Amino acid sequence: MRRVLASNLRGSAWQRITRHKALLVLLPSLALTGIFVYGFIGSSFFFSLTNWRTLAVDLSLREPLWQTYAEMLAMPRFQADLRNTVVFSVLFIALAISMGLVLAILLDRQFAGRSFFRSAFLFPYALSFIVTGVLWRWIFNPETGINLFFDLLGINKALAALGIGPLAPGWTTDPNVVLSVNQAIAAVWPRGASFQIEWGIPVALIPVAIAATWQLSGFVMAMYLGGLGGIAQSVRDAARIDGASEFRMYRSVIVPMLTPITISTAIILLHVSLKIFDLVFAMSGVGPGFATDMPSIFVFEMMFKAARYNLGAAASIVMLLASCIVVIPYLVHTFRSRE
Repeated sequence: MRRVLASNLRGSAWQRITRHKALLVLLPSLALTGIFVYGFIGSSFFFSLTNWRTLAVDLSLREPLWQTYAEMLAMPRFQADLRNTVVFSVLFIALAISMGLVLAILLDRQFAGRSFFRSAFLFPYALSFIVTGVLWRWIFNPETGINLFFDLLGINKALAALGIGPLAPGWTTDPNVVLSVNQAIAAVWPRGASFQIEWGIPVALIPVAIAATWQLSGFVMAMYLGGLGGIAQSVRDAARIDGASEFRMYRSVIVPMLTPITISTAIILLHVSLKIFDLVFAMSGVGPGFATDMPSIFVFEMMFKAARYNLGAAASIVMLLASCIVVIPYLVHTFRSRE
């Protein structure tokens, strides 16, 4: 009887261990994540509410608590950062998805050298943003970069013959903002008239979006090639039997079927654009009049140059909230679709 009882006790203990085995395996990583991710997020939020504005640590709370956020949002530089993030995200995502889709469609057929071109288009994705930034900074240098081709190709000579000045854009050194929407914002939202910056498209930000597109379009191409590979050949044959041309087939049949790929890719690219740092830092820095400044650069300079730790922490919390606004709905939608 004792042996049976002892055996049952050992069996129940082993069942309890087996039942919680997954939790025991995950426990170290959960603890580390809780400390080094959520713990640091909580500490950053706390620092953003304090008076820590110098090298001397001051963890006393500000009055009112949201004063740091109010000061930050009133700063012309941070307003420019928010504008730049919106403009860069729209330009970058639109260009990268368009370019990646075109490349994928061109490679979605059998021809000599297909593997070579697929690898060549994907190669920039293997580079670091620092390398890309240095490369494209030289390309868009107004004195030694792409502007020289306007002279070599005779474009400026032809313009001079027509009585027009030479084509010499300033690229990343151009402080102008085009397509300003300040008046439109003020007409819809009266408080928008208090903006201290011009809301539009900074010219200096366009080369940065082009450089980011060059690096990530290969990744987008690979995503679409995977989606195209999953479309049955019978779908294409049915469209051709119905008399659809190749262009009409892709526009009306193939591309709509790639909508889930497009949404997933856009979410990934938006996450990249919200936290972009090294490419902008290496290519143009804050730019003329903060034309290419980003919240990540703002955090870096407030934390490590200006010693405004509460401002840097507040900006990092804003970046986190922006990422959550994008990622959480996508995760919820994905979870519900799987169920």
